Amino acid sequence: MSSASSMVDWDLAGRTARRLISPGPSTTREEAAGVVRDLHEAAAVAVGHVEKLTGMRPVPGGAVPEVAVVDRPGWVDANASGMAALLNPLVEALTARQQTRPGPLATAIGSRATGVQAGGILAFLSSRVLGQYEVFGTGGRLLLVAPNIVATERKLGVDPADFRLWVCLHEVTHQLQFTAVPWLKGHLEAEIARFVEATDLTPDVLRERLQDVLRGLSDAVRGGNGESEGLLALVRDPEQRAVLDRVTAVMSLVEGHAEYVMDGVGPDVVPSVRTLRKRFAQRRKGRGPLDRVLRRLLGLEQKMKQYAQGRVFVGGVVDLVGMEGFNRVWDGPENLPRIEELTAPERWVERVLGRPAIPA
Repeated sequence: MSSASSMVDWDLAGRTARRLISPGPSTTREEAAGVVRDLHEAAAVAVGHVEKLTGMRPVPGGAVPEVAVVDRPGWVDANASGMAALLNPLVEALTARQQTRPGPLATAIGSRATGVQAGGILAFLSSRVLGQYEVFGTGGRLLLVAPNIVATERKLGVDPADFRLWVCLHEVTHQLQFTAVPWLKGHLEAEIARFVEATDLTPDVLRERLQDVLRGLSDAVRGGNGESEGLLALVRDPEQRAVLDRVTAVMSLVEGHAEYVMDGVGPDVVPSVRTLRKRFAQRRKGRGPLDRVLRRLLGLEQKMKQYAQGRVFVGGVVDLVGMEGFNRVWDGPENLPRIEELTAPERWVERVLGRPAIPA
């Protein structure tokens, strides 16, 4: 997973995360087996509901995605591999452009230090993520993190069957996005390639910018409420920022689409959906000073905006032109929303559909 030239020792990151992972909720062996069974069934049931609501279907003949119910260490292993696959090309590009390269000892020390830091981040996230569709890395798997789902449903005091199906509706929507729109993964990979091409930072400059970000987090330690881009603040090149804007718009679309679907199925499918949404919204706010610091460092405050803006965009477009009109967004990269259109869906309708955005 790691190489001598890597800036992050991903093997060490995985081992570090495993040591730091907090224990999951207490369950008997029978209860755990029942959760795994329920999640597999909920994921299968969710497929039909998502396809019916969205009007989307997987491309015929495509691979059937695997559904994997995992524990926290399993999630860490999958994401260490995924992060390595996503970030190593950027690291290699940085290394290749250096006029003078650090020696093998300095590289090894640096990669171990960042590996420990990455492990801490993975450990933090491993107790919070409920599920995900793997786009990069191993690719094509739908992961459901059983202990986190159980812990959350208990903490929220909600019906387990409803909550498990509700979570699966969100993740299955992501699965359908990438199986019904095969060009989407390649588009994101191409944008990442453009990001790498625009990168001209040296490791020294990257280190200095990281230190600036860490210093900026001192406000959060003191209880400040200011917002932070976290690690995104490391990127200052205008061309890279433009790429990030486009990627942010795409990710806001896919997240907002999943949010729309998980609420849009209605109480006939998930009887307690209104209660779930209300209580789950409180969970996303995060509590405690350490939680606030880590959320800002990782840019998770921006992630929350992404969910909200994407949901506004999808709901707004559907209100204006219906689901069939909205689905034109998947016709090609040129139809994807621009970042300024996320909060002004009528501008997307006028640009893509060529007609005034007048509600029916």
